[in-house]
Amino acid sequence: MNSPLPAAVLWDMDGTIVDSEPYWMRAETELVESFGGEWSRSDAMLLVGSGLEGSAVILQSRGVDLAGDAIVHRLTSRVQELLRTHGAPWRPGALELLAELKTAGVPMALVTMSQQRMAHQIAELVGFTAFDTIIAGDMVTHSKPHPEAYLTAAGLLGVDPEQCIAVEDSVPGIAAAVASGAVVVGVPHMVSLPESAHYDLWPTLAGRTLDGFTALYTARRGSIGRTPALTDSE
Repeated sequence: MNSPLPAAVLWDMDGTIVDSEPYWMRAETELVESFGGEWSRSDAMLLVGSGLEGSAVILQSRGVDLAGDAIVHRLTSRVQELLRTHGAPWRPGALELLAELKTAGVPMALVTMSQQRMAHQIAELVGFTAFDTIIAGDMVTHSKPHPEAYLTAAGLLGVDPEQCIAVEDSVPGIAAAVASGAVVVGVPHMVSLPESAHYDLWPTLAGRTLDGFTALYTARRGSIGRTPALTDSE
């Protein structure tokens, strides 16, 4: 018997679908240095997976003398410029999985803490209409690790979040996805992710297929109505 499909797949963007983190780091470094400060890789790691408003506060503490919304605007505009100039560096296996899920008719959402304008830019660069809805950081009140973005995406798709798979690469993102009740796949990129019974870790999306998603969904949810994803052990 075929494994059941998840009701939807909810995708993080930066670091999960597209390797835009180096662009963000470049934008942050340029901004801090323009105010006479210094910005290291370890500083940049503090911002991975966080909302832009929180990132702005950290940048202000490093000497960026701008209002928070101005910082967000400057960073987003610079990253969008880099994407236009250098293209979208896709994470291994991401586009292939998006295409396979689309062909299978699985609804998908893009759930990111980047702004709407950048989320739509990335969605357009995919080359086909992969996402049925987009939830961005400037569309929610609470940033990840709060589950609002995932819950909102599932609501717009008309599905139960507990019947979805969420794909994430950061600790705040995984916390948000787990809190929403979704089955969660962590794909580490810029930061390592700890082992946990609350989610599965895949080293990469390369070589992963729809069958892998359905097998994971079945293992986590089971065929007899099990739903406690936060208590099942591997």
